[in-house]
Amino acid sequence: MTSRSHIAALKKQTGECNCAQAVTSTYADIAGIDHDTAMNACNAFAAGMGNMEGTCGALVGAGIVLGLVKRDKMRSMKLMREIMTRFQLEAGATQCRQLKGVDSGKPLLPCPQCVATACKLLEEYL
Repeated sequence: MTSRSHIAALKKQTGECNCAQAVTSTYADIAGIDHDTAMNACNAFAAGMGNMEGTCGALVGAGIVLGLVKRDKMRSMKLMREIMTRFQLEAGATQCRQLKGVDSGKPLLPCPQCVATACKLLEEYL
């Protein structure tokens, strides 16, 4: 598969999507859903799970795509844990608040890069 990470990152960078939407809509065809369904499924995941700066939306989007593609709860959970562990190692955190540096004043990774990182990891498991 040719990487689509740059497409998803651009969607976030231009403001077209929140992080979860950027990931999910980029892989909607692989997940077996249409663009509008992908966008609507991720409406509530902006700014880290409902604007609460929790889990990074890019990871949420990756989890949605992974679940739709694998269609196996246990397998999806195992692979998502691997994605999150690797994301943590690469980005330094999995929480939006920490990634944006809200408390520290030092961002770890800008949102478009979080999206690209989540996509690259997701693609390894699709």
